[in-house]
Amino acid sequence: MAQTAQRPAASPVRARRAADSGPASSSFFFNGHAPRRRALVGVVAALFGFALTVVWSAQFVDRTIGDNIADTLLGHAAKGTPIAGALAGLAFALATGVAGTFTACNVAVFSALAPLAGAPAVSRRGRMAAALRPLSRLALGAVVVSAVYGAVVSLAGRGMPQFDDSQGGGGFSGRLVQAMVVYGLIGLLMTYLGLAALGVVRDPLARLSRRFPGAPMLVMGALIGAFLIGRPFPLFRQLFRDAAESHNPLYGAVAFGLQSIGNITVMSVLFLLVAGLFGERLHRWTARRPSRASALMAAGFLAAGVFLVLYWDVRILAVRELIWYPMAPWAA
Repeated sequence: MAQTAQRPAASPVRARRAADSGPASSSFFFNGHAPRRRALVGVVAALFGFALTVVWSAQFVDRTIGDNIADTLLGHAAKGTPIAGALAGLAFALATGVAGTFTACNVAVFSALAPLAGAPAVSRRGRMAAALRPLSRLALGAVVVSAVYGAVVSLAGRGMPQFDDSQGGGGFSGRLVQAMVVYGLIGLLMTYLGLAALGVVRDPLARLSRRFPGAPMLVMGALIGAFLIGRPFPLFRQLFRDAAESHNPLYGAVAFGLQSIGNITVMSVLFLLVAGLFGERLHRWTARRPSRASALMAAGFLAAGVFLVLYWDVRILAVRELIWYPMAPWAA
């Protein structure tokens, strides 16, 4: 009687790799290896984004942090001081861009660090150059979108919603409605990208990333540039009005482009430090289990996306006393 050959039992390492593996196809946002506990990753990231909206104090971030950084960089009080000339306006744009790094309308920029995690290891000489390539694409996408918007603002002048301070139904000005729509849409898109990184939904940029590997970072930069559309940060509104009243599209484009450069400066420096000091170690850590890179990317996008949607669309309704939303005493 013939005996059936028994297949050797899989080793724990093989079993873990099999559990971590996902669909064979991969793309920029999904590397083909879904985390074993992707539901846990998604829930924890979403809870972090929600918790951030509960404790976030716009007054502290915008005034205590933003105003002080801008005053230090410019050497004088930025808020309320007239912008004297184009050169002063460009310096103001860059300084207030850096000052607005941690505002609620820009903090999601740090989610751009997630797609850069786990990049292939390179020699020490080429490590910084390898880090600068994706950053340059990110900056290009941000500058193009913000510069186009700046030119439009200068041509449209006072016809933009940012000049609408009238309080409509429920106390919503045209400026606030625009911010709610813009940041809500960006938040939904980032949430979708986070789900794509988990392998839950299809990566919308899969074909594009396979054909043009650098294109997704351009798209990420474009999203960051779009943060300026309807941005309510007081110092940015001061720059916005100066550009609109100048009626000079070149000045508006350069000023808004510098504002975006300032917005990503801290994030870029942080990434370069991580790449230079821990890049090779981080690559080895993600290479041992590729699903770790997926988890990092998903967590970054989901936390940022949930924060944007809840802060700019749900919490604002609570501030207008239309619904209830939990907020820390210092945040309310």
